[in-house]
Amino acid sequence: MEQSTTIGKNLAFLRDINKMTQEKVAEYLGINRVELSYYENGSRNTPLDILNKLSDLYQVQLIDILEMKEEDRKAKAVMAFRAEGLSTEGYKAIGEFGKIVKNYIKMKSIEERK
Repeated sequence: MEQSTTIGKNLAFLRDINKMTQEKVAEYLGINRVELSYYENGSRNTPLDILNKLSDLYQVQLIDILEMKEEDRKAKAVMAFRAEGLSTEGYKAIGEFGKIVKNYIKMKSIEERK
């Protein structure tokens, strides 16, 4: 499977299990819904800055978006955050929180290697 198709499937899956709409996610990203749709269906490559913002929003590591397999998707579905009815500001708060969590995990990993 082509990488943009894999990434697209993973992006759509993560958005769906988090009960987020394309409109709200696109608004969070500062792009239009059609552009997000292109990324999700794999017809366009997703820029790295967009992938980073989405990994924050969906609270997954970037590698999860790039390489998630079917069995990994099922595990992620169990842990998904449900964002039904949130405003764009709510999406931004989730994304900021996701960044904090990912940075904490990185710092903890570095500390444990010492």
